[in-house]
Amino acid sequence: MLTLKPSMRANRRYVLVRGKRSVVEKSILEYIGILGWASAAPVFVSERGEEIVVAVNREALAYVRAALAIAKDDLKILRVSGTLKGLEK
Repeated sequence: MLTLKPSMRANRRYVLVRGKRSVVEKSILEYIGILGWASAAPVFVSERGEEIVVAVNREALAYVRAALAIAKDDLKILRVSGTLKGLEK
């Protein structure tokens, strides 16, 4: 079985966003495009009502934050953390 070294794994940051999933997807695609989407590799981890947890690559975090900040719809970044447990605080 092949395993990746820890230094080769993608480092992710978890972003807690208040809004709808479709709006988050649309705003990221509009701002950073398809290649930016591929480099950010967003994964929607969980959804609780209006709050969504999105995991993104560490290198593309600034682009994703900018995309969510300039979205015309009502999106708000509540918190960013390196762990899921850190978002709960």
